[in-house]
Amino acid sequence: MIGIIRYGAGNIFSLTAALDRLGIKYGMVHSEADFEQFDRYIIPGVGHAGAAMNKLQQSGMVEKIKAIQKPTLGICVGMQLLTAHSEEGDANMLDIFPIKTKRFTDSAEYKVPHTGWNQVYSEKENPLFKNIPIGSHFYFVHSYFIEFNPTYTLASTDYSIKFSASIWRDNFFAVQFHPEKSGKFGEVLLTNFSNL
Repeated sequence: MIGIIRYGAGNIFSLTAALDRLGIKYGMVHSEADFEQFDRYIIPGVGHAGAAMNKLQQSGMVEKIKAIQKPTLGICVGMQLLTAHSEEGDANMLDIFPIKTKRFTDSAEYKVPHTGWNQVYSEKENPLFKNIPIGSHFYFVHSYFIEFNPTYTLASTDYSIKFSASIWRDNFFAVQFHPEKSGKFGEVLLTNFSNL
């Protein structure tokens, strides 16, 4: 069963609605004591990465999250929390991935935030993207991106520059897009995560 880590950062209704549609069982993680009930975890998040990290620190769950050995998926700001540092709030993050979250440069051609559907290209073979064709579209809404690094990038997207749409290290996975808002292939990805 999936434990959704609740630390006060954002609305999770669309995520729980998608899991309900797929028949994937889940519960809520509010404290360290709740972790043992679950065999995998999702770290959701919307909004400001620096503020989200502050809330996560206040929750008292930082060290527990860093020590997780089970499959864990960060979504959107939940992905940015897994990096070393974010330019949003000039904040240190969990440092599970030694890469940085940076701000897009606004331009006439590329407006910030990056909002809407964009193509995602797998960079490595991985069961998270099983049965998802290369170049499938997913839904994004973000002003900050995770730098492309071939060691950790699982899938990439282009929006003014090439950036990490998904990263992977050991049991930690993350996606910048919102699978719960990405139609068929977003549901495939959530199902794949539930089966890892």
